[in-house]
Amino acid sequence: MTAARLTLPSPAKLNLMLHILGRREDGYHELQTLFQFVDYGDEITFAVRDDGVIQLHTEFAGVPHDSNLIVRAAKMLQQQSGCTLGIDIWIDKVLPMGGGIGGGSSNAATTLLGLNHLWQLGWDEDRLAALGLSLGADVPVFVRGHAAFAEGVGEKLTPVDPEEPWYLVLVPQVSVSTAEIFSDPLLTRNTPPIKVRPVPEGNSRNDCLPVVARRYPEVRNALDLLGKFTEAKLTGTGSCVFGGFPSKAEADKVSALLTETLTGFVAKGSNVSMLHRKLQSLL
Repeated sequence: MTAARLTLPSPAKLNLMLHILGRREDGYHELQTLFQFVDYGDEITFAVRDDGVIQLHTEFAGVPHDSNLIVRAAKMLQQQSGCTLGIDIWIDKVLPMGGGIGGGSSNAATTLLGLNHLWQLGWDEDRLAALGLSLGADVPVFVRGHAAFAEGVGEKLTPVDPEEPWYLVLVPQVSVSTAEIFSDPLLTRNTPPIKVRPVPEGNSRNDCLPVVARRYPEVRNALDLLGKFTEAKLTGTGSCVFGGFPSKAEADKVSALLTETLTGFVAKGSNVSMLHRKLQSLL
């Protein structure tokens, strides 16, 4: 019998590049991006209940209980699977909201995978990823748990294996609205598509960066500071800024210089998410 209580990681992701090819008739943007995970994230604890109630015990400022992606993911899975069990959920939250590192999407995916395991539903990855897509475009990559080249609105995934450097991720104290960035008239929307493998060197820019840097001086400052030591990039629509280093020692050294004025963390890039490594260990 599966243990009735389980704690799982909910990792961050980075967009190593993000190209916007155009705007679709439905208002969404056609894009190409490269997702990689890092070994850093939230931790979510689940405990099965037999009364069907879904209860998130951790409060999020400004987010009503039933609007939280964790709760929405749990309720959707419960309804679509016909499961009569419930769940108590606690989260140790370290990933910032509006940071472009996938906090909410990762939490939703960890919830889907964790409950599939605890409720013994036997759903496969394809079915869970399809359900995840209805919660957000970034949820499927977390459900599948492998670094991927993404197309469409981010849902068409091709597994890839880029290098796995150490990253220093800086977290400016500002939440960036994805909708606001994607509706900015100055956003580049006509980048020509590239072939999946390999993503050409020098073709690793983020089309959102100029818009975010112009609107948010805190992000511009982080890019300037990190850019003195390595190529500084924006992940997603921001606000987090990152750069790669060949060793933990080098990333730590720069972190020590920059985190006096900025919040940040050092983490290893990983092509298989730590959530999937943990789930594998349970089999």
